[in-house]
Amino acid sequence: MERQLGLFLLLLTLAHTFPAAPEPCELDDEGVRCACNFSDPQPNWSSAFLCIGAIDVEFYGGGRSLEHFLKRVDTEANPSKDITDVLESLQWERLTLGNARVPAPMLFGVLRFLGFTNLKELTLENLEVTGTALPPLLEASGPNLNTLRLSNVSWATRDAWLAELQQWLKPGLKVLHIAQAHSLNFSCEQVRVFPALATLDLSNNPELGERRLISALCRSKFPALKVLALRNAGMKTPSGVCSALAAASLQLEELDLSHNSLRDTEGATGCDWPSKLNSLNLSYTELEQVPKGLPAKLSVLDLSYNRLYRQPRPDELPKVVHLSLTGNPFLDSETHSEGYNSGVVVAPVRSSLAVGLSATLAVLQGAGLFA
Repeated sequence: MERQLGLFLLLLTLAHTFPAAPEPCELDDEGVRCACNFSDPQPNWSSAFLCIGAIDVEFYGGGRSLEHFLKRVDTEANPSKDITDVLESLQWERLTLGNARVPAPMLFGVLRFLGFTNLKELTLENLEVTGTALPPLLEASGPNLNTLRLSNVSWATRDAWLAELQQWLKPGLKVLHIAQAHSLNFSCEQVRVFPALATLDLSNNPELGERRLISALCRSKFPALKVLALRNAGMKTPSGVCSALAAASLQLEELDLSHNSLRDTEGATGCDWPSKLNSLNLSYTELEQVPKGLPAKLSVLDLSYNRLYRQPRPDELPKVVHLSLTGNPFLDSETHSEGYNSGVVVAPVRSSLAVGLSATLAVLQGAGLFA
């Protein structure tokens, strides 16, 4: 019982009380957001009790190692009813854990305890996960998350980290963000299917590139995926991304390639884009012309803030409903608002003077002053 209580207190980042230390936790006036930064050499860990009634909770470890806690807690013991009652009463919906060196058994022990809460969003950032842990005794004994975000998290298990983490999550995860990853070369044979995952965001992984993207998009593991974000992810050509999507058998609806340095693929072999793809974001990609081989039909195509020095011709564009060209050099101070017979519609931004003149001409024409 005592060691179980120790793990529960660890979940609240509690250990010892040092009354002389400044309070590391702050609760906002509405009692909704509570943030703790245990950066003091001897932090008042018990200050975390302040966060019990909050909804958005953040715990930062001050960059310290938490390995010494392993001697005080039993990460594999089942929690008592008293502890599960407290966990079930927590109102936490969003939790952030960051800035610490944490042993894998401790992290997964915390996830197991979070399985008794109603937590919906979990963020892990700036963590070094050391060692390995035994797989859970029960299937998916961790939290039933809607969203999981990971940023700059390193794992001792290297390429197997996603498969290891997945064992502690219930299968309803819908949104997964992975940024500044140390490895995205997943051991796909160990990764289970993510049956409900609809959004995968691999942005801010500049070393990823198109070849590693194929390894990250484990074939047939994301059957429900609709949205893929690859901002600042080392992508070079739209056709290369298309090939990776085809290799993974993904049927996306939205693809974001913004903030990559893209180039045109003159003479590139054709690629079959996902048939349901209707939105493609190519903004901030340094394009000097519309890339060849884009999907034949789109609802949304964003080419804003590139280096287009002339307005694209209709035959250079897919059949698209909403086209954004904002911020390109060919545009003057008054944004062009010209539609194409091919189905392209450019949303206009008209000056008040132009609108006034148009209205005046319409009135005069109606009065018979103009034929």
